[in-house]
Formats: sequence, C-alpha cells, structure tokens
Amino acid sequence: MRVFRARFPWIATFVAAGLVLTLRAQTLKQQRLEVVNIGLPAVDLGLRFDQMRGPDGDDSSRRQAILASLQPAAAAARPAATRVLVKFIEGLPAAARLSAVADVSRRAVMATAPEYADFDIVQVGANEDAEAVAQAFSERSDVEYAQVAHTFHKLLVPNDPLYLTSQWNLPMLNLERAWDIQPQAGSTITVAVLDSGMAYQNATFTPTLPPFRDENGRLYPGLGRVTIPYAAAPQLVGAAGAGRLVALHDFIWDDNEPFDFDGHGTHVSGTIGQLTNDSVGTAGVAFGVKLMPVKVIDSVWDFLFGAPNEGTDDTVARGIRYAADNNAKIINMSIGRTGPPAPAVESAIRYAVSRGVFITIAAGNEFEDGNPTEVLAEIASRVQGAVSVAAVDRARAHAFYSSTGSYVEISAPGGSGRGFGTAGGVFQQTFVPTFTDTFLLPPAQFRAPRFDILDYVPYQGTSMASPHVAGVAAMLMQQGITDPAAIEEALEKTAVDLGSPGRDDTFGFGLVDARAALRGLGLAK
Repeated sequence: MRVFRARFPWIATFVAAGLVLTLRAQTLKQQRLEVVNIGLPAVDLGLRFDQMRGPDGDDSSRRQAILASLQPAAAAARPAATRVLVKFIEGLPAAARLSAVADVSRRAVMATAPEYADFDIVQVGANEDAEAVAQAFSERSDVEYAQVAHTFHKLLVPNDPLYLTSQWNLPMLNLERAWDIQPQAGSTITVAVLDSGMAYQNATFTPTLPPFRDENGRLYPGLGRVTIPYAAAPQLVGAAGAGRLVALHDFIWDDNEPFDFDGHGTHVSGTIGQLTNDSVGTAGVAFGVKLMPVKVIDSVWDFLFGAPNEGTDDTVARGIRYAADNNAKIINMSIGRTGPPAPAVESAIRYAVSRGVFITIAAGNEFEDGNPTEVLAEIASRVQGAVSVAAVDRARAHAFYSSTGSYVEISAPGGSGRGFGTAGGVFQQTFVPTFTDTFLLPPAQFRAPRFDILDYVPYQGTSMASPHVAGVAAMLMQQGITDPAAIEEALEKTAVDLGSPGRDDTFGFGLVDARAALRGLGLAK
C-alpha cells in the first residue's frame, strides 16, 4: 500500500520502497518507539493575518444580541417574525384591502405601502402566528400571494485568510451555498481517516536511527539515539477542536497513538475537517465532524524508527473493520496499490458498507506511468456505497496525474502545479517537508527530523480529491441520508458533468457539487 501524495516538483518526493537499509528489517523492528508526552506546541510558519476579518455567515443572532444590549425591553418584546407581505389582485380598492385584513385578523394592521413594492405590508398583532396569517391570506380569492417577511443573511464565507486567497478548491464544489443549508457541516458524523496518522498531540520521541543506503547506494550515517520534537496541528486539534478526535488507533505500531511521521494523513484530515471560520489559516469541507485517525500506512521514518508492521493488505483490512466497528460513518482512504486483487480488503470494504459506512477511495496518480488499474479504486466501483475519486485541476480539467479507467466514479479538486504553480495546489496545514524529509538531503547533511514546524503546504494528487468527497458525504449523512448506496447515488446524480456527456473514464459522473447534492434532498434554508 502507498499513500497518494504528490508534492510539487520543487519539493523533493520520496518512495519508501526505494530506500535501502543496511540493517535487516527484523533487527530494526526489535526497537520500540519511546514517546514522552511533554512536547511543546507547534512552531507555526503559516500565514496569520489577525486583523483580517470576513463575513461570518448568518449574523441574525449577533444582530439580535446588539439590539438587546441597546434596547432590552424592545428586544424582549420583539417576536421572531412580525410582518406579512400581501399581494392583492390587480386593481383591488384600498377599502377592500383593509376589509380583507380585518377578515383575516382583527389584530393585524395594514402599514403604509412602501416604495418600489407591488405588495402591501401587514403588521401582525402581538403573539399572533405570522405564518398562519400568511396562509390565511393565501387562501383568499382576492390575494395572489402572501408570505412572511423572513430575514436574509449572508452565505457562509469563512474568514480563514487562506480560504479567501488560496483555497480555490472549496468554492469549486459550491460549498458556500452548501454550508448555508448545513451550517454545522457534519457535526454529528465521525469520519475515519485511514492514512499515515495525524499530528494530534504534542510529544517528544527518542528513537535510535541506524545507518542506511539510499536507492543510489549512498551511505547515510547512523545518528544513534536522537531527540525528536513533535507537535499537534493546531488547526486540527486546537482549543476549538478539543474533543473532536475519537477512537484513535495505530495498526503500524499496534497502539492507540497514530502519530503521523509523513504529513500526508494530517493534510488529508485538514481537507475533511480543518477548523473553519476562526480567522486562521485554511478551511475544511465538513469542519464540524469528529475525526478518527486510523494509521494503516508506514512512512520512511516509521521504518527507521523500527515499526513492527507495514502498510499491507492485512493492515488496511483490519483498519477498515476497526473504523466500522467503532462508529465511523465515513471512511476516507487516500491510499492504494496496483497489482493482484485484494480480496481481504474488498471483504472489509463490503463489511463496512453493510454496517452503514460510506467509503471514499483515491483513484490513483499514475496516468502518465502506464495508467495501471488501482486495486482499491476498482473495488469501490463494484460496491454501492463506496466511490473512487479522480482529480481535477484548478481549471476543472483532468489533473495530469489522475488515473483513468472504467472504475472512476466521480471527481473532485486534486490540485496541479503544472501550469498553475503553487497557486494550483490544495493547501492545508501539515509538516514542513524541509524539516521532516531530511533523508532526501546528501549524506553529509543528514540530520534528525523535526515534526513541530507546520505550514500551509500545497499538495497535489487524488489523495487530495478523495477527502473533499468524504466531507460532502458527511454533510449528506447529517442531513438524513444514512444508506451508503443512497449517498453515492446523490453525489453521482447531482455531479457537474465534465468531459464526454454522461459517465466517462476520466471524470466518472462528473465534479461533485455539494449544494446540488444537498438540494437533491429537497432541503432549503
């Protein structure tokens, strides 16, 4: 198994399988990783414009609070809705209109007709039900329509500064209008992230690093016992996110401490549920969800630290079943492999779906490398309630790396540096690769990593596309669709068709449209 992360060309990449160690794996795996939970907070290199504030969505409660502070008595007496807009039939005399008002309610009063209006305003009496009054007017033959004068509000446009400047990917899914329907963004739903772990806790590690050779035969020195700082990503588990992490587990180290030593799982988790509308950093799709980090993928550092397990079919299958048995409702898998079938993983996927879990799986990044079939994504295409997700770039075109095939079911933003530069990436808070990927340095410069320095880093890949869909699925599930197959149907039927008309091998059914998916339930705000 591998994670689907492709950083930009100017950020060096690695392939775990290409790193050749001088020591046998069995020797390394005798070591256990010592964790001292006294780590310091993260060093955050991200952009923080503390004076920048944006509209914060529905401000009706704030306006009511201001009114109460200025005019307490008036505010206390003010009902939620007090006016009905009535459109009488054309030419109805004023006397007849007044008579109609009296017929409907002896406590209602016809107000002075406003300018630029083709309707009259009826002020409803104290303690009257404005909706009932409007309905009574609507049933009259001398009235064309009647409605309560409800308060409008701004759509939720998060005030996170990088949302306003860099997160092209979230508006592409029509999320602002979807958040207006579902402002809590999945707050009753748990999303399991089966990945490389998550930066969820401050800690200090003291492993012993052995010598190794890279894929070119260069010898890297053993550093012996080192002290490695580690910090939680504040935009995932900061003060506002306390208590949102549930049922954490690590199948690589066989414990309940799924520390991310890569950054991939932390980045993916941010797209699903980064803390949002807090005037800091980036936004997430379903920013109210609970997150369940389940570590099923090992990184280079896990191997060097002596992890007892690897990210193989059995590990992933167990992770899926664990998430399903611990009340996850959505599972995101930005992982995959090519090669022979994976019946153990398929059985686990079918088990999870049978227990009401919707699953999103990255479709793969190997379009330009022979475009082999991605095993997990192909499984998803045969399971109603699991979807494979391809990637589009900033122009809503096929991302150059995104695998294609009959198994592709839907598309979401995956980012692309090709033709767009940094601005084409999907940004979320995670570790700064300069400080973590020190095994990519020349041997003479090799040093221990640091996992306490974070930034908002651009990634590209179907790994980035899949969590967008997981987030939208969480919003759908909170709105009442509990059947995974029904969630898949809602997403596919409301997707924006791209490429050839109808479903195709590049985009599947098209680009996810969060607003259309929620509106497909007949919901409105």
